[in-house]
Amino acid sequence: MVDLQGQYAHIKEEIDAAVGKVLAEAHYINGPEVQVFAEDLARYAGARHAVTCANGTDALHLALRALDLRPGDEVITVPFTFVSTLEVIAILGLKPVLVDVRPDTFNMDVDQLVQAITPRTKAILPVHLFGQCADMERILAVARHRNLFVIEDACQALGAEVTFSDGSVHQAGTMGDIGCTSFFPTKNLGCFGDGGAALTNSDELAAAMRSIASHGMSQKYYYDHIGINSRLDTLQAAVLSVKLRHLTDYIHARQRAARLYDEALADCPGVVTPAKTSYSTHTYHQYTLRVAPEHRDNLRQQLAGAGIPTMVYYPLPLHLQAAYRNLGYHEGDFPFSETLSKEVLSLPMHTELTPDQIQYITEQVRV
Repeated sequence: MVDLQGQYAHIKEEIDAAVGKVLAEAHYINGPEVQVFAEDLARYAGARHAVTCANGTDALHLALRALDLRPGDEVITVPFTFVSTLEVIAILGLKPVLVDVRPDTFNMDVDQLVQAITPRTKAILPVHLFGQCADMERILAVARHRNLFVIEDACQALGAEVTFSDGSVHQAGTMGDIGCTSFFPTKNLGCFGDGGAALTNSDELAAAMRSIASHGMSQKYYYDHIGINSRLDTLQAAVLSVKLRHLTDYIHARQRAARLYDEALADCPGVVTPAKTSYSTHTYHQYTLRVAPEHRDNLRQQLAGAGIPTMVYYPLPLHLQAAYRNLGYHEGDFPFSETLSKEVLSLPMHTELTPDQIQYITEQVRV
C-alpha cells in the first residue's frame, strides 16, 4: 500500500545527515530540531503557530482541551472516520453528536450539520477524509452564525488547499480555530514513528496547547493546567524537517498517480473513482474506490491473488461500534456512512508508484 523504503532511498543522504546530527548532539527531548520543524510547518501551512505533539490523536485532544469545553458540551462530527476523531470527544466527557457524510466526497454533509445544532453545541469537528477538504466555507459560515468553534481533523489532508468564493486560498488545518494533523509513517508527511501537530492563528490557543502538552507547565515545575505528556521526539522532528521540503513534490506524485488511476478506471463497470470538488484540491492520502457491496470482497480477494494489497477504510462506521453504543445511535441512522463501509476499497497510493505498476493494478481491477 505504501513504499516507505523506496521513499527513504531517494532522500537517504538528507535523512541520515539530519538523524546523525541529533545523535551527535544527544538532545533527544525538545532538541532544537523540534522548534525548527514547528516553525517550518507553520510557515508551510500559512499558520501563525504549529504546536507539535506525540501523535494526531493527541493533537485533537489538545485542541479540545484548549477550547475549555465542559463535560456535556456537544461536539458535532461524523461517523465515517478513524476512531480518534470520536475517541477524544468521548474521553474528555464531551457529547459526540454525529451527522452523516456525503456519498460523493465522504466528508461532512453541511445540511445535516445545520439540523444537528442545539443550544448545547459548542464545536464542529469536520474531517478532511482521504486527503480532500470538507466544505469549509459553508461550515465556517454556520459556525460564525451560531458562535461555534471549529476544529479541523486534517490528519489525512496536510497540503490540501481550499479556494473560497472570494478567491482566497487556504491550507487544510488553518481555516478553523485549530487544525490537527498526524505524522504517522503512512501519512503524506510521515515520520519514522509517531508524531502530530496542531495549527492555529491564535496566540492564546497555541500557548494553552503547548502548556497542556507539557504537563500543564507555564514554566519549569509550575503548572497552570492539568496536562499530559505529549512530545514530538527530536529525531522525528529532524526526519520531518527533511521530508517537509519534499512534501509538495510528494503531493504532486500522488496526484499524478491518481490521474492515471482515474483515466484507466473511468469506464470500469461497477467501479466509482474518487469524486473531486470544485473548492478543494485532493492530496490522495488514499485512493478509494466505491464498488458494489456484492462485488467488493471478491475484487479484494482477486487483487490479493495478483499480489496487489488493498484496504477497507472503514469496515464499520463508528456509531455501530461496540464502544460507542452508549451514544444511542442505531443501524439506519447514517445510511451513507453505512453504505460506504460496505463499498469502499482503497488501492495502493504512495509517492513511488510507477505508471507500469498502476497499469498492472488497473488491469487486474478490470478483469
